Amino acid sequence: MTKKRIAVLMGGWSTEREVSLDSGRLVGTALQELGHDVIPVDVTRNLNQLMIDLTPKPDIIFNALHGVGGEDGAIQGLLEIIGVPYTHSGVDASAIAMNKVLSRKIFEREGIAVPPWKIVMKKDIDAAHPMPLPYVIKPLNEGSSRGVFIIKSEEDFKRFQKEWAFGEKILIEKFIAGREIQVGVMGDKAIGAIEIRPREEFYDYTAKYTPGRAEHFMPAPISTEAYEHVLNLGLKAHTVLGCRSVSRSDFMYDEAEDKFYLLEINTQPGMSPLSLLPEIAAHSGVSFNQLISWMLDQAKCDYAPCAH
Repeated sequence: MTKKRIAVLMGGWSTEREVSLDSGRLVGTALQELGHDVIPVDVTRNLNQLMIDLTPKPDIIFNALHGVGGEDGAIQGLLEIIGVPYTHSGVDASAIAMNKVLSRKIFEREGIAVPPWKIVMKKDIDAAHPMPLPYVIKPLNEGSSRGVFIIKSEEDFKRFQKEWAFGEKILIEKFIAGREIQVGVMGDKAIGAIEIRPREEFYDYTAKYTPGRAEHFMPAPISTEAYEHVLNLGLKAHTVLGCRSVSRSDFMYDEAEDKFYLLEINTQPGMSPLSLLPEIAAHSGVSFNQLISWMLDQAKCDYAPCAH
């Protein structure tokens, strides 16, 4: 690729702001090493400032935002209006993937297993357990395991009641005991699956972004048949939602049933030092800089011709 002016969007206002800043800084360094001019942009809700930061228009926008506002179709819609090609998935796939209810309905329709689930109101949970223990409580639109509570005891339930801060509508799903397997996808190919073994109860936000809190096994040490099956499931999840560029799908593998359950798909996988997609890519022979360069090649607008 010839030298380009690349704006790297990072930060944002979600609970994943710090992770996004880490991703953005690493991406910016890689882009400079690739010979591009880099414009780092710390995104806030001030759209006037964002327009100033993006003037004159860059050739490409690398979206390193995570979570609400950056991963849910909102910023993608704005970038479509501006008309500058941007990385990762477009408006529709981003919004659907971030919506845990809508994405689950699509996965179920397409024959991809998800844990049994329901939507309940906070007041109803306060009155009674929504399903038999153990179960998992999740926000409807968060990433990086923010706001996830595993309820195995009354103590867990009391902690949820004290700490919950993610709205009145809540996703409840059956707790699936098993191995945590994550699949990376680049374009039309699933490039590998990694197993995560957290040292604590599950792969929460702290385990994801604190060195030493989880063991990574790449490739995932499961049978050849299971490995190929989960790769196919990860690619199918990517495809049925209309994702483009990269994604990472998170599965629980119940070995007793020999069954994979899809927990969620991430259209904006992290690019921090502990992020899984770059690790999966490296094992498949794609360096971090090569991954970033490839993602630039995939950048585009979905709804209208880009300005460049």
